[in-house]
Amino acid sequence: MARKSLGYVKLAWTCERCDGENPGPRQFCNACGAPQPVDVEFHQPAQEVFLTKPDEIQAAKAGADIHCPYCEARNPAAATFCGACGGGLEGGVKRQAGKVLGAHRSGEPLPNICPSCNTRNLVNAVECAGCGDSLSAIRAEKKQEMPEQPKREKSAPKQKKRGLSAGVSIGAVIACLAVAGIAWALFGRTEETLATVSDVQWTRSYPIEMLGEVEAEAWFDEIPNEAEIQSCSESFRRTQSEPAPNGVEVCGTPYTVDEGSGYGEVVQDCEYEIYEDLCTYTIIDWIEFDTVSVSADDLNPFWPVVNLTSDQRLGEGDETYEVTFAGADRNYTYSPDDESEFTDFVLGSTWNLSVNNLGGIVSLELAQ
Repeated sequence: MARKSLGYVKLAWTCERCDGENPGPRQFCNACGAPQPVDVEFHQPAQEVFLTKPDEIQAAKAGADIHCPYCEARNPAAATFCGACGGGLEGGVKRQAGKVLGAHRSGEPLPNICPSCNTRNLVNAVECAGCGDSLSAIRAEKKQEMPEQPKREKSAPKQKKRGLSAGVSIGAVIACLAVAGIAWALFGRTEETLATVSDVQWTRSYPIEMLGEVEAEAWFDEIPNEAEIQSCSESFRRTQSEPAPNGVEVCGTPYTVDEGSGYGEVVQDCEYEIYEDLCTYTIIDWIEFDTVSVSADDLNPFWPVVNLTSDQRLGEGDETYEVTFAGADRNYTYSPDDESEFTDFVLGSTWNLSVNNLGGIVSLELAQ
């Protein structure tokens, strides 16, 4: 499948000191000012809003951030020197990137009113879209003002009833074993018996073909040059990973991938259904109009002699052979593969047969 990019979003990180939620690119906590931890793990915010500013999109595309080998400060992927201490970043460690965080969150949560400028923000916004003030501290204050909920005593856990599912499972196992036992009884178990060849029969036939008009169906690019096209209609032909002018794009659920920089890329896995012309056409070709055959109950098979006209030909010949064995209390039939095997079954000869419970011959050999 092809991965299709829908755009970039800001991720979020949680402050270890105050539990405040912050935008992924921000290096210090909005609420308490603590620095972003070196081993910070980015996560999806409540709503992922696609970036529209060119500088933010460029930063998101730059790749995973790199930590300074001297002071561990976080720097953009394109930086060569640390922005905090000025040290070279050649030995710096890049953040992990490429982790799938989850399905893209595009829902619209209820608005959160900024007390500074009355701008309506998303309920989990970390900073005001109007004035830029932090909303994390405000949420923390509201949380502290909420009355403590009374604790409920935990009741004893209920026992899960498993009798039905266990019974169903056991019943299924028993049924499978029963089927396997029947199959073994009918086909796996064999017995040895002596039998005598009591009858042989063979049939050989040829189809006679002649030129005539044939109607067929094929994709437009596979139709023979000499054919006459009757009609065509667009039909599904195949699925491919790359886009095509006549392809229908089919994509899965969008999901967010951690870019290692506080940003995430929202992508979809897509494939393309290709539709092309499926046509009916007519063409002059060989068609079967008759069959000649010959059969006998001896060990001397031959092919029928056919007199053909100039517009006729013989198709591929077909041959069948059958041998009947007379046992002590029943007859058995066997179908040799070819003439060479068939001629070994001389009338009156005795054979050791290995047969299953349905009377089918599993193996055989000439008795000594």
